[in-house]
Amino acid sequence: MKPAYFKPWINNWDWGIRIALLLILLSALMQLGLFALTGNYIAAYLGAQPEDVSFCLLSTYSGIIAVIPLQFRLLRYFEMRGYLICNILLAILLNCLCIGCQDITWLFVIRFLQGILVGSINVSVLILIFSRVPTPRAQLIGSAVFYPAILGNIVLVGLIAGLVLDYADWKGTYYCLIGIQLLTLVIALLMLRRHAGHRRFPLYQVDWAGSILMACSLLALAYTFVYGSKYYWFEDPRICVSGGITAVGILLFLYRQSILKRPLIHLGVFKSIHFVTGLCLLGIYYGGKDSINLVYNYAFGILKWSPVQVITLGLCNIAGMVCLSVFATQMIIRKKLTIQYFLVTGFGILGLFNIWMWFILTPDLSFTNLLFPMFLQGAASGLLFVPVIIYILTSAPGFSGTSGIVLAACTRFIATINSIAGLYNLQLYYNQYFREGFLGNITGDNQNTVTRLNTYQSLYVSKGYSPQQGSGIALGALWQNLGQQSQLLTNRAIFMTFALLLLVTAVLILFVPAAAKTWKYSTHN
Repeated sequence: MKPAYFKPWINNWDWGIRIALLLILLSALMQLGLFALTGNYIAAYLGAQPEDVSFCLLSTYSGIIAVIPLQFRLLRYFEMRGYLICNILLAILLNCLCIGCQDITWLFVIRFLQGILVGSINVSVLILIFSRVPTPRAQLIGSAVFYPAILGNIVLVGLIAGLVLDYADWKGTYYCLIGIQLLTLVIALLMLRRHAGHRRFPLYQVDWAGSILMACSLLALAYTFVYGSKYYWFEDPRICVSGGITAVGILLFLYRQSILKRPLIHLGVFKSIHFVTGLCLLGIYYGGKDSINLVYNYAFGILKWSPVQVITLGLCNIAGMVCLSVFATQMIIRKKLTIQYFLVTGFGILGLFNIWMWFILTPDLSFTNLLFPMFLQGAASGLLFVPVIIYILTSAPGFSGTSGIVLAACTRFIATINSIAGLYNLQLYYNQYFREGFLGNITGDNQNTVTRLNTYQSLYVSKGYSPQQGSGIALGALWQNLGQQSQLLTNRAIFMTFALLLLVTAVLILFVPAAAKTWKYSTHN
């Protein structure tokens, strides 16, 4: 018998429960999206570096992943209503501390603690979703709601932040978030029973030490990759120490999980080739999906669009994701299409999006030029995300418990590190490569260079500058164009790299299963 979490007045009102749970889920996820969008404002306020902002974001992810394995045990002991309300209150308190924080080191600590609370609220909502659907479809429907909300929250938060930042400073966005959290607090009080009637399991043999080891390892891994380029990697003792902590922490964690009766992660899941394949596909999907950040940076940095214009483009992307997520979920429920179909189609469309962006990227694209590609990228995410997650969860052995969910979250964490650190280094390499190629042709003997400088100089002289001032400004304009063209070519190179990776993945998914069946047939005959 399932626990009765909801009060009688709302228990039969399905849409009321769905909207309420979605609001609670988004209020937690907004803490991720809000910081991602206001990070530069906070960095300017605290005098922090871009690497500090990235590490703050990854600190939150570390807290989420470290606490997820414990939540399923904690929620079998504590009452859902009291536990959820306590977490929402603590989240409001931490947001108040975040507003008043004056030191970047304390902000790291606050962001990690916020990650713990985000993970706690998310798992609570996931369990409430599971309680409302039939058991055979619980994972499928829960994933269809939960994971698209994770992907889409940053656009929703961006829309709110973009509107608020036009009239107030970055603190105004946190006041709005606190207001939303107070609303969800009232919803939880009114909607949930004080006692759900579930059987309570004592908190014995809970691997607290393993959770601490995981958190330390993830934080050290994030520090190593975020600050590695800045400090010239292992030439700096700080990176050596963080790298050592990462290696030792991971080894100790894996050893501990191998000897415990109730581990956080059952290492036996790695014996399933389908499960490992699913994690690899999820990592490739996340890596290919993150190329959309180049589009947003391009719209902000080169096209000089306002935040509201960029967020409107993001809403187009979310529309594609939601439409195709619903379609994919319905097809899987009705068993009309196989997961292989969604994987091949999704990776193929995602590769097509990257080729499209490689082809059309210029310094003067309009909104309509980007409208369909962004919808296409969202459609690919809708076709891929839920099927990949379902493939991972169903491929995990029955004894593994929540290991599939935890390892999927770890895959997202590693992909985020790659998006922040790996993509950054890839851009540095390509940018330097193209810049050096341009510099070889920008000389006093090059007729194109001389003509362009003379054109700029004449333009500025006609605006009232002296010939000497016009010459200096013309040279600055030339260097600005050089930087812009280098960045555009860098973005095109990265789009093509991702396109090749994604299309090769689609081809392998299409042909490798067929090749395996052919091999088995030939060996048996």
